[in-house]
Amino acid sequence: MKDQPLRVMLVVPDSNTTMEREIRALWPEVTEIHWVGIPRPVRPLVVDDLPEYGAHAIKAAREAGARHPVDMVIFGCTSAGFLTGPEGDRAMQAALEDALGVPAVTTSSSMAERMIDQGVIRPAVVTPYLDATNQGLIRFLSAKGITTSSLRSLEFKTVYDYLNAQSGPVLDLARVAGQDPHCDGLFVACTQLPTLEIMDTLRAELGKPVLGAVASTVWKAQATLAQARASGER
Repeated sequence: MKDQPLRVMLVVPDSNTTMEREIRALWPEVTEIHWVGIPRPVRPLVVDDLPEYGAHAIKAAREAGARHPVDMVIFGCTSAGFLTGPEGDRAMQAALEDALGVPAVTTSSSMAERMIDQGVIRPAVVTPYLDATNQGLIRFLSAKGITTSSLRSLEFKTVYDYLNAQSGPVLDLARVAGQDPHCDGLFVACTQLPTLEIMDTLRAELGKPVLGAVASTVWKAQATLAQARASGER
């Protein structure tokens, strides 16, 4: 229904300053966003961090949900999803659904589903990650049937690099990445990279699908919530 409240919990690294703003712009029907920040190291996340990080995320989400009931949970840490692989990412989604009793989506699975939905199976990819994380992303996409045509990175080394991310350098790197003659689309990874202001420019210049982590997550969240509400009305 048009006037039905829409309350979303956003579970992200405590350094994320981009995703909430872009969700509000892309999904104006959301009436409340309850931001849950998960502490992260100053350096990039690595696989060994993920069991503790994931447990902390689930515990914090459960505690926040007890205070603020929501209709949907978004796990918006891209690298924490794809570094665990498809099974680990599905397990995080299921754990959040069990903890809060509402539908959940993850950015990692959302981005892969959105690429397939748009016919992008050989993307050029732009990231802020270092090589080990980039290789984890390539493996995750491969497991979903997506072959990374090429990858270019801003190579952020600390959380402060992420905090200082600006759309200008992202646009510059994406323009170069999108010139890959073998790619059938462009994907900009990481929910901290600001992309809202540059997507239309890239689409116009490149003439091919241009997708981003936040927009892909919103697309999947909207579809998941609509399906859940339709099922509840039957």
